[in-house]
Amino acid sequence: MKLDAFKQLVTSEFGQGLKHATPANVREFLDKIQQEVFQSRPGERIVLDETATTYEEVIKDFFSRILDAPQDEAIVTLWTLALDLSFAAIEYQYAERFANLFHEFDEF
Repeated sequence: MKLDAFKQLVTSEFGQGLKHATPANVREFLDKIQQEVFQSRPGERIVLDETATTYEEVIKDFFSRILDAPQDEAIVTLWTLALDLSFAAIEYQYAERFANLFHEFDEF
């Protein structure tokens, strides 16, 4: 996906400055993007030829490949990864906060 098209998609989804982004709609957006990536390759088989045996090796391989990716693809991939990780952290913080508020109801 070209960067300009991706920027327009993000702005239409979340508004200027991501003002309408929430953990829930970010997750939906990322799922939709992922689905579009796989649907753009109909009939293609996905072959997992992973030689890495540890999470550290997988991460190193990912970032190494991103350095060789076309610029637009690298930016979109890294931006969506950062968005996913950031909003997952926010969701985790909310879950902890609400768990503390409602822990007394766990007894029922």
